[in-house]
Amino acid sequence: MANKKRNTILFIVLGLGLLLMFFASLSLGSVNIPFRDVYESLTGGQASKSTWEYIIINYRLPKSFTAVLVGTGLSISGLLMQTLFRNPLAGPYVLGLSSGASLGVAFVILGAGFLPSFLSAFVLSSYGIVIASTFGSTMVLLLVLIVSQRLRDTMAILIVGLMFGSFTTAIVSVLTYFSTAEQLQKFTFWSMGSLGNLSWTTLSILAVCVGIGLLLSASSIKPLNALLLGENYAKSMGLSFKKARLIIIFATSILAGSITAFAGPIAFIGLAVPHIAKLTFQTSNHTILFWSTLFFGAIIMLFCDIVSQMPGFDVTLPINAITSLIGAPVVIWLLVRKRNFQ
Repeated sequence: MANKKRNTILFIVLGLGLLLMFFASLSLGSVNIPFRDVYESLTGGQASKSTWEYIIINYRLPKSFTAVLVGTGLSISGLLMQTLFRNPLAGPYVLGLSSGASLGVAFVILGAGFLPSFLSAFVLSSYGIVIASTFGSTMVLLLVLIVSQRLRDTMAILIVGLMFGSFTTAIVSVLTYFSTAEQLQKFTFWSMGSLGNLSWTTLSILAVCVGIGLLLSASSIKPLNALLLGENYAKSMGLSFKKARLIIIFATSILAGSITAFAGPIAFIGLAVPHIAKLTFQTSNHTILFWSTLFFGAIIMLFCDIVSQMPGFDVTLPINAITSLIGAPVVIWLLVRKRNFQ
């Protein structure tokens, strides 16, 4: 009863924190906008300045929604991977999806010079990059799924995913060696990740992909709890381990693949956030961990977005650099704090 009351209070705090962080992301930036004007713009009123309203509706609002989708999607996919592989250092890109997406984008950006000019213009557009990224991550997903049908050992699938990631990274390295300075710059900017390049149309597509991935993840809560006690126990409870594993891998692939395609590779969120949720709620019950990870993922990603905007300055830092600066110390602290990390 005491734990239930404590969890309720924690969820209320997280809900208020998410609301505050969302408004802060709309308010803070190179131009600081008062909370009251943010509220007026969102509720159909008029801000003190028309330029503020334009900035909020057309730039910061889609950016903040993107941060929420990216944070929740990567965090949940990290939770799924850590439970499936029973490895606290597993993340959403453990199956090589990020490397596959990077390979698709590398072929487009670094190889566009060999295409006719009319075709080169399309593939170098934002839609061309998204299509290439999605195609690359999907190809890796299909290969992993084919291999997973033949492998019964979950850790073997983890190793296969890492090998696919190493293989695709090697090809990207070869492509970058033969590319021009302009092509390298464009690819580097994509690899740094960005939350601010999505239109409302593109954002709606990402929202549908993340929504499907989260629904599949929510349907896997019971199998995830059973898997905590091992594969044999899960089977004794009547759980089809092979089916559950495929659904979890597919959910992770949709979440990580679509987010990488639209926002670029973003590190450490999927790795660090599930541990923060576990330490805060002190439970292994995925019914609680699912929702707490959602909240923490959205809040931390919004915080990273605020830091990257450098409030009061005209500079916007790469989001991937900020998540790594915040996530890496968290992982190191977790390892030092719990030396017998299981």
